This record gives sequence, C-alpha cells and structure tokens, in this order.
Amino acid sequence: MVSVDQVLSTLSTVIDPDLKKSIVSMGMIKDLEINGSELKFTLELTTPACPFNDEIEQDVRKAIASIKEISKLDLKVTAKVMEGRSLSVDQMLPTVKNIIGVASGKGGVGKTTVSVNLALALAKTGAKVGLLDADIYGPSVPLMLGMDKAAMEVDNNKLQPVESHGIKVVSFGFFAEQAHQAAIYRGPIISGILKQFLVDTNWSDLDYLIVDLPPGTGDIPLTLAQTIPITGIVVVTTPQDVASNIAVKAFGMFQKLNIPIMGVIENMSYFTCTNEIEVPKRLWGKTKKKCGKIHYIFGKDGAKRMSEKHNLQFLGGIPLNPGIMEGSDSGRPVLVSDPNSTMSQSFMTVAKNVAARCSVLASQLGDEMKDAAAN
Repeated sequence: MVSVDQVLSTLSTVIDPDLKKSIVSMGMIKDLEINGSELKFTLELTTPACPFNDEIEQDVRKAIASIKEISKLDLKVTAKVMEGRSLSVDQMLPTVKNIIGVASGKGGVGKTTVSVNLALALAKTGAKVGLLDADIYGPSVPLMLGMDKAAMEVDNNKLQPVESHGIKVVSFGFFAEQAHQAAIYRGPIISGILKQFLVDTNWSDLDYLIVDLPPGTGDIPLTLAQTIPITGIVVVTTPQDVASNIAVKAFGMFQKLNIPIMGVIENMSYFTCTNEIEVPKRLWGKTKKKCGKIHYIFGKDGAKRMSEKHNLQFLGGIPLNPGIMEGSDSGRPVLVSDPNSTMSQSFMTVAKNVAARCSVLASQLGDEMKDAAAN
C-alpha cells in the first residue's frame, strides 16, 4: 500500500504558477486519507479567484494518476484566501484579510467603474468582498449600484454596510443629508471620515476590501496608507501617454510610503465596432455581419509600456464600450446586467489577476514573518 509520504512526495512536484512554490509546502493538501488503493484529500487553493485554479487541479490529478497503487481518487477542491497584510499588528480591522486601494493619477479614467466591477467580479468567484467609496467629495458608488436611495444604519456604535449583489458597501453618499449636496470639508475632517468608515464599520469577515480612492495624491490616499496595514494599491489609467505619466505620480507616492503596487489596469483600452456591414456572399448577393474592427481611440498599450518601464504587473485591459457606461448610469453594472459579455469577462480576468497578486504578496509576507521569527 502506498504511504502518505509517497503521496506527498508526488504532490510536491506540483508548483503553484503564481507563488512558484510546491502546493505541499504551501499547505494546500488537507485531510489526506488512504484506504487501500483509494485516496481522499482536499486541495485548498489560495483564492477562489486564482487564474490557475483549473490548471493546478489538473496537475494534481495527473500527479496522482502516476501512482500505480492508487485506483480511485476522491478529490475535493476548496479555496481559502490568504492574508495579504499584517493582521497581527492591526487591532482595528483584524477580520479583513486584504485591503486593496484603487487609485489613479487623474479623474476621468473610470476608476470608480473599475472599482465597482472589480468588487463584483471577486464576489462572483465566491470570495467575501466589501467596497468602500472613499471619495468623500464626489461619492458615486451608490448611483452605480442603483443604491442612491439607500441609507446606512448604526448598531452598537458601528456603521452597518449596505449590501448589494453580494458585496458590502459603505459610502458617504448613503447619508441622506449629504447625498445631493456638495461636501465642503478641509483635509483633517475628510481624513477623520475615512478613518471612521474603515474602523467603525461592521465589515465582519472579508477576503477583500476594495477602497475606491479619489484621484490624485491628496489627504485620503495618504490617510489610508498611514492608518492601517494594506495589501497594496492598484493603479487605473487609460492608454494615452498623458494619463500614464500622471499615473506614475500616484504609485510613486505609495512607493515612498512602502505600500506595494499590485499592478496597473488599463481602462478604455480599445473599442470594437459593432455596426453591421454588408459583405459579398461566396456565390451571389450580399449578407450582413458585425464589423468587429478594433479601434485604439486613446492610443495603444500605454499602460503596458508604463508597467514595463517601472517593473510593474500589467493586470489587464478593459474595453471602451457603451454597455459599461450605460450599466453604471442605470445602477446595473455590466457584471450584473450582462455577465457573459466580453466586457464582463475582461473584468473577471482583471479580478483574477488582482487576486493572484494578493496571494503572491501574502506568501512574501509569510516568508518575511518566518525570517523575522527565526532571527
């Protein structure tokens, strides 16, 4: 009969493509049981949103198939999101595993649209997700989620998030007296509001908290970086060089604060023509089909070039499409209104890449903590 050590030795040849580590050394093999020629265990992945989940499972099955003594495999696949920040030193948000700030160097690049759909995409994979609208001056998350008439409640001195499409949402726009008024506050007050939203909210257990930051490098991004440990920052830009050059200032600030830059998302990457055009048939007449031609309206690969220049991860591109804009204006984001569309799939790809970066940073953090304990 095959031994547990033999099985683990075989499984140790399976490497997580993101973490570059054996799934055995990462503790992904749980509850392993051998009963004669039958093998049973759980494969616990680092996030339900990992882009390589299917690949890892196939590699595991292939590895076990190489063991001749095993005739039957009962494999259960689950996921447990890794902690990408130092929860041991954070007494204010000890139940939130990852905090991801979504930043931009300038307004008008679709940062909030990306934040909303990123949160929805992560939730769609099965993760527990929260969304904090940290743009106090111009909160637009409630409108994009069709929650502009919602209001937050307070219970036991804690703000209670409003739930929408499986995510927990907090926004200054939920306060009735502020929803349709301009917020006129100085920096210290704005910083105080953000701190309250972070630490005085009943977020409960979250795998990911997405924080939609206002554009630029002002008080709110600085407050987030200095208040609690965060996993990292995602920078949103558009393809043109002027937007990319300004985005450099955004991640430059966080680098000075020793906050990891998880990568760059390019919004409005390209436009695909959907007009119908006439084309000749092979034998006679004409027929109609959709054009399908891709137009790079704001330039091509600006975010990729910026990522390569500054050694950052390119997390993916989001197309320019009226459906995304219409979904945001109507309160039904494209992940909700058209989940199988090309636009939705682009957000799902970006979300999986963001989740993968969280796992990588969590693994690095774990190694650092082990090294510190050893020394």
